[in-house]
Amino acid sequence: MYPFSIYNIFRPKPQYIWAQVRILKETDKAILVECGSKIWIPKSRIHGIRLKKNVFEVYVEESVDG
Repeated sequence: MYPFSIYNIFRPKPQYIWAQVRILKETDKAILVECGSKIWIPKSRIHGIRLKKNVFEVYVEESVDG
């Protein structure tokens, strides 16, 4: 696929970010996190979790973090 195609203009790839969160609760399907407000993030939307300098970070789409 070409980087400057019409398809990329109308359907851009989602932007992902590492968001610093505090994990409050975990279930089989989702994780309750606090990052300014408490939200449930489905595990299917989480693309990575890391611990960096004693802070948990999750790799999610920009729209999921809020």
